[in-house]
Amino acid sequence: MNYITKFISVVGAIFLVFGSSQLFAQAGSLSGLLDLVENDRVAESEEYQARVSEFEQNAARQQEILDTTNNRIVEQEQLQVQLSDQFEANEIIIADKREVLRDRRGDLNELFGTLQGVAGDFLSNFQNSLVSAQYTGRTDALDEIIQRAGSTIEQLNVDEMERFWFFMHQELTESGRVVSYSGDVTLPNGDTASRSITRIGAFNAISDGEYLSYSGDIGHLQVLPRQPDAGIMASASALQGATSGFTKVGIDPTGGVGGQVLANLVNFPTVEEQVRNNSGVIGFIIIGVGIVGILLGFLRLLLLSLTSIKVRGQLKKDKPAKNNPLGRVLMVAENNPTADTETLELKLGEAILQETPALESMLTLIKMIATIAPLGGLLGTVTGMIQVFQQITVYGAGDPTIMAGGISQALMTTVLGIVVAIPTIFMHTVVKSRSDNIIHILEEQATGMIAQKAERLATSQS
Repeated sequence: MNYITKFISVVGAIFLVFGSSQLFAQAGSLSGLLDLVENDRVAESEEYQARVSEFEQNAARQQEILDTTNNRIVEQEQLQVQLSDQFEANEIIIADKREVLRDRRGDLNELFGTLQGVAGDFLSNFQNSLVSAQYTGRTDALDEIIQRAGSTIEQLNVDEMERFWFFMHQELTESGRVVSYSGDVTLPNGDTASRSITRIGAFNAISDGEYLSYSGDIGHLQVLPRQPDAGIMASASALQGATSGFTKVGIDPTGGVGGQVLANLVNFPTVEEQVRNNSGVIGFIIIGVGIVGILLGFLRLLLLSLTSIKVRGQLKKDKPAKNNPLGRVLMVAENNPTADTETLELKLGEAILQETPALESMLTLIKMIATIAPLGGLLGTVTGMIQVFQQITVYGAGDPTIMAGGISQALMTTVLGIVVAIPTIFMHTVVKSRSDNIIHILEEQATGMIAQKAERLATSQS
């Protein structure tokens, strides 16, 4: 630390000596140096005096600004008192004027109240009416009439009341007309295009063969994202192209009162959408198992039908063939002409037992699928209800839409299980019946050959 102090002292002495040498070089002598110091002192004194004078002037200016501000505050306070007194006086005058207005209006208050109530009822109809899509601005005008009818200061005049009467008659008249006009239509992709629109009263609007919907919040017509079937749309196109006469067309009967029956019907999910959205993993497993079972049933039915044709063809022939079960059974009897009755019976029974597995192939699998499908549906029902109870635990039971997914899955898997089980059981019954019929023919023919042999032996012995 001492070394640092000494170093700083030495550096300071060097700078002092260097500065003094510079001043001495400028002065040239000691007297000259004294004159420089005196001149610097005089200059600094003058600069100090200038700064002091400037500060005093600024202080005087600030005092002047402060006095001006205080005077303005006093003036504003006096003005506030005057305005407060005037405001209170105006309130008294307004109250008196309102009382005079109320007395002069008399029975008109009841009229305006009734008019306000009726206009409020019509406003809800006008907002979503298809007539408002053609005649814009009606809702704003009606809202202004309602406000003026309920005002205690302003009052309606005869022209405004007649205008409301015109709006009511316009709605009634236009509800029974089919007209065409041009307007903006919002397409499903969000773009807006100017189209020719055919309005069917206040029920439906059609453009380019497509049904439109209207919402007062948007202010113009929109193409329904999903349209009705092709027949209804064809009749809509026919109506739009017609110039006279009668044209059959589908309409929404509740459109005049703001109904959305048509939109709800076309937005109702199809069977395919319900299955795809509500089946879940278990539902798709049931569908896959059912498809396998039905395909196996059709395959076995086809094979057994071909076998039955060959067997019936063999019944008409005297010589047995190897391409059908009956021919192979008959060849056993033909290959054992010297066997006794009991031995032949055993050999024919063995041949029928050898043909039976091929005829009853896959019947057990089809029956198992018919049994598993309802059980899979029951499993889906249980898992769906577990999901519902979990949602109730988390979100509560206040909103039924939260539980709709689990309930839909529970019901859909049950439906799929039953739908798969019914045709699968039917296919199993048909295939089993066809197989039993062929086996019955084999047993019948075998029993007949044994009976013939026994009859021949009895005849020869007698």
